[in-house]
Amino acid sequence: MSKTIYTNGFIYTLDENYTQAQTVVVENGRILDVGSHNDMVLQWGRFGSDIIDLQGKMVTPGLIDSHLHLSGVAFNFLDLDLTGVKSKNEMLEKIKVRAGTIHPGNWLIGMGWDENLFEDGIIPTIEELDYVAPHCPIYLKRICHHAFLVNSKALELAHYHPAIEVPKGGRVVVDPLTRKPTGLLLESASQLITRYIPEKTYEELKRGLDQAMKFAVKKGLTSVHSNDPAYLGGLGQTYRMYDELINQEQLGLRCNLLIDYPFLKELKEKGMYAGYGNEKLQIGAIKIFADGALGRRTALLSEPYADEPNQYGEAMHSQEALLEIVNNVRDHGLPIAVHTIGDRSLENVLDVLDRFQPSKHRDRLIHVSVLREDLIKRMVSPSRIADIQPRFVVGDYPWVKERLGEKRENNLYAWKTLLSSGVLCAGGSDAPVEPVDPLLGIHAAVTRRAPGQSHEGWNEKEKLSMLEALKLFTIGGAYATNEGHLKGTITRGKLADMTVFSKNILSLEDPDELLQTEIVMTIIDGKIQKG
Repeated sequence: MSKTIYTNGFIYTLDENYTQAQTVVVENGRILDVGSHNDMVLQWGRFGSDIIDLQGKMVTPGLIDSHLHLSGVAFNFLDLDLTGVKSKNEMLEKIKVRAGTIHPGNWLIGMGWDENLFEDGIIPTIEELDYVAPHCPIYLKRICHHAFLVNSKALELAHYHPAIEVPKGGRVVVDPLTRKPTGLLLESASQLITRYIPEKTYEELKRGLDQAMKFAVKKGLTSVHSNDPAYLGGLGQTYRMYDELINQEQLGLRCNLLIDYPFLKELKEKGMYAGYGNEKLQIGAIKIFADGALGRRTALLSEPYADEPNQYGEAMHSQEALLEIVNNVRDHGLPIAVHTIGDRSLENVLDVLDRFQPSKHRDRLIHVSVLREDLIKRMVSPSRIADIQPRFVVGDYPWVKERLGEKRENNLYAWKTLLSSGVLCAGGSDAPVEPVDPLLGIHAAVTRRAPGQSHEGWNEKEKLSMLEALKLFTIGGAYATNEGHLKGTITRGKLADMTVFSKNILSLEDPDELLQTEIVMTIIDGKIQKG
C-alpha cells in the first residue's frame, strides 16, 4: 500500500518528545514517521507516495469526545429539535407546525427544550400543549434528559390516574391546588409514557445514526465514546447497527460504546467485555446513573439547594443497591462509567468504588459538576478518570448560581483544580445536551462564558489554557478508554487520526477566534473523510 505524506503544516503532536513538526507520513492507517518537510520527503517521497499539501494549516491529534449520545444526535435528525429555542411561545409554535404534519394518534416526539433560555423561565402548561396539538400525543425531552413534557393525549394513552405507581426515582409533577398533572415528568416517571411510544424501525434508527456519525466527523471528531443501547433498541441491535455502519459500510468514525447496566447480563452472554471489538468499534464501560441534574434539582447535594432549602436532590440507588451494582460489574471484570453531578452523589460513588480493586480499564466519573476538596483528593488515581463537559458552563450559568449559592460556586465545574490536583480528565460534550462541536467545548473551557458574552468568565479561576483544553479532547479521550498507546498524540506507530484547523488555535490572541475557526480536514486511518 502506498504511503501518504501530509506536509507543509503546523503539526502540534502533543508528544512531549517531539512537539512540533511539518510533516506526517502515513502507511496502512498508522503514523510511519514525523519530522521536517525536507527529511520526510527525502526519505519517503521517492517511493511513489501521495503528497498532500496542508498549506500551513494547524494539525493536531484527532479530536475525541469522551462522552456523548450519538443516538440523541440521531433523534435530532429524526424528531422535532427544540435545541436553542428562546421562548415558550417559540416552542409552542414549533410544536404546532410539527403537529400539522402528523396524522391523528401518531406521536409527536421532540427534545432539546431548556426553559433557562426563556426570558421568563416558564414552560408550557399541559393546556397549552393540548391546544397546539389536540390530535396527537406529545413527548418532549428536556435538554438534560432528566425532565419531560407531555400532553393530555399522552397521559390518556398511558392510562394515567392519580394512584398510578410511579417508577422509583421519578415524579409526576401535579398542580398543588387541583392535584392534576402539569404535563411535567421528572426522571424515571418518563417510563410511564415511553412504554407506549411505538419504537422506530431499525432502518429509521440506522439512518439517523448514520447522519449523526457523519455530522460528528464534520466537526473534527475522529473518535467518540457513546452511550446508546437504551435508545437504539437494546445491546444487540445497538452493536449490530454500529458494526454495519463502521465495519461493513466503512464510516470512518471510531466508536467506544458505553453499555447501560441493565444489559450487563446480556453482555456477558454474548462474550463481550471492555475492549471487545477492534480499533474502530469497541465495547467500553458499564454506564450507571447515581443522581439526576441541577436543572430540576435532582442532582444529589451534601447541603440543600440554595433556592429550595428543603431539597437535597435524589439518589438513583441506595448505597446497598449501588454496592451490589458495582459488585456485579466487577464480577465480570468491567469498569463503570457513572453519571454523578452532585457532591453527595460523588461521595456515595467513591465510597463504593474504594471497596473494590480497580479493573483493567479505568472507571469513569461522568460530569462531577459540584465538588469538594476532600472528594477531589479521592479522585486522584491512575485507575479513575473524570469525564468533564466544559460546555455545561454555558448551558448552566447564570441560573446555577442561584440554584447553588455563592459558597458552592467556587467548587462548580472546577476543571483547573482537578487538573492541578492530578486528576485525569477527558473532555466531552454530552451531546445532544450540548453541541457536538468540540471547538465550542474548548472555547467554554478557556473562556468560561457563552459565545457573544464579554465578561471575564464564570468562576474565572477555573479557566484552562488553550493547550490544557486541547489535551482534554485528545490525550484525555485516549486515556479514558486505555488507548493512550494508540491515540491522543501524533507519534510513530499510533493510529493516523488527525484534525486540521483553519487557524492555529494555540497562538490565538483572542480565544473568541475559536468561534471563527473551521475544520479543514478530518483524517481517520490516514484518510481524509468526506463530508
